[in-house]
Amino acid sequence: MPESLQILADGPVRRLRLDRAELHNAFDAGLIATLTAALAEAGADPDVRVVVLEGAGASFSAGADLNWMRGMAAASEAENRADSLALARLMRTLDELPKPTIARVHGAAFGGGVGLVACCDIAIGVPEAKFGLTESKLGLLPAVISPYVIAAIGTRNARRYFATAEIFDAAEALRIGLLHQVVPIDQLDAAMQKQVALLLKAGPTASASAKRLVRDVAAHADGAKHDADNAALIARLRVSPEGQEGLAAFLDKRPPAWTAKE
Repeated sequence: MPESLQILADGPVRRLRLDRAELHNAFDAGLIATLTAALAEAGADPDVRVVVLEGAGASFSAGADLNWMRGMAAASEAENRADSLALARLMRTLDELPKPTIARVHGAAFGGGVGLVACCDIAIGVPEAKFGLTESKLGLLPAVISPYVIAAIGTRNARRYFATAEIFDAAEALRIGLLHQVVPIDQLDAAMQKQVALLLKAGPTASASAKRLVRDVAAHADGAKHDADNAALIARLRVSPEGQEGLAAFLDKRPPAWTAKE
């Protein structure tokens, strides 16, 4: 098991726990590569239905590791570009993972940690959690994570928080859309399990395809093509084995077969 990441299998749920607690689960090249590989493996595993991303220790993720940043500051522009592309692959892999994802945010999330939260389909945090896109304090910007953060919090909020680098609390994260729910720490696992249970009741293909549908709809500029693509999608789903079983179960007033397996 990788030292920087715990991979926990719980039936159809794969829990990926960032495990650099002494460094507040900050990123370095090793953690980025390890987490990217673990996500890809979970995405390809037919037995995995839901992926939960969480952190060990006091924080969810403090963003970039200081020693890693120090090394990058001394590296060439080409080396920095390659390093940034590795982080971009991590965020893209998480955002497009063909399984529903839940961020369990029990503590602070800064910089790239905010990117991880934004890339997850569902994000649940505690009142004590703090958030910050702090790159501008270093004369930088959250460029790599920006597509996902902007999609989560909107352009107006992104313009503010990208520029100011101010820290905000869980209530503000909830207000702007970075979190879906805020619960006391002793209710965090129950809230997460409730979402897991809902996802496991949904059709595996449907729940896994939901984010692609949202992404495709948001990207469409051609209304007619948009309608044609959506009609083709629902037609494929209706005649697929999962769609046939789901419709039959509804009409027969019984649970669908996939729920009986859990």
